[in-house]
Amino acid sequence: MSKANGGGVQKLFEDAHAEGVLSPAGLQALTVVDLGAQIQAGLGIHVDDVQASEVVLVTVMPDDSGSISHSGHTKTVCDGHNLVLDSLLASQQKDGVLFHTRYLNGHVLNPFRPLEDVVRMHSGNYTADMGTPLYDQAVVLLGTVLAKAQEFSGNGVAVRTVTLLITDGADQGSQKARAKDVAALVKDLHRVENHIVAAMGIDDGVTDFRRVFQEMGIADRWILTPGQSAQEIRAAFQVFSQSAVRVSQGAASFSRTALGGFGR
Repeated sequence: MSKANGGGVQKLFEDAHAEGVLSPAGLQALTVVDLGAQIQAGLGIHVDDVQASEVVLVTVMPDDSGSISHSGHTKTVCDGHNLVLDSLLASQQKDGVLFHTRYLNGHVLNPFRPLEDVVRMHSGNYTADMGTPLYDQAVVLLGTVLAKAQEFSGNGVAVRTVTLLITDGADQGSQKARAKDVAALVKDLHRVENHIVAAMGIDDGVTDFRRVFQEMGIADRWILTPGQSAQEIRAAFQVFSQSAVRVSQGAASFSRTALGGFGR
């Protein structure tokens, strides 16, 4: 586990702000409530225990709301998460990749850890029966990515990140954050030019996911909107996995991927 504690998380954010990585709006989004313990839960392996000159942080936030189960998508989401993992395990750069899985309602299945240690999703560790606090948890998730990236960069390790938010509905139940808070963090991550934030909206028949995600600051080229069939959802996960693998292949490949989005 990371040696940083809740106070250490705050120090990482203050350092990021001092270095111009984190804007005042982004810092406020992360400090308006005490997220230290939630973010700490995802930080995982300590930077000193990673023997690499550069790392790639891959983060997936599967939706565990009740509508996933109601729509019959539980196994499909598990399969999609595991497909991303398998694609990365098959890549030549797998040793430099750390993987993080945090469900939409906050359960951390995988704090950042090497690919060979990642726990796969299955019916025993994934139950879709909760709500959709999309904004609250997106802030926690992006805060975790930012903190972990800051931990590495502060220790002289080059870092790139690619993050996927998954939901089959609009926000319901967020208590602290709004879309603009998420957008402030996404903007900060994009400005540093070594982060990609993507989102997948699984069709529920009513939600305009492109509008929802754009209000959260996510670029249109990084939005996936599969239909309701298992085949379409798996295909969307496959598209993301291909981008994640490209991100792992070096700075030049990252830049091309970031500019091209899922069309690249």
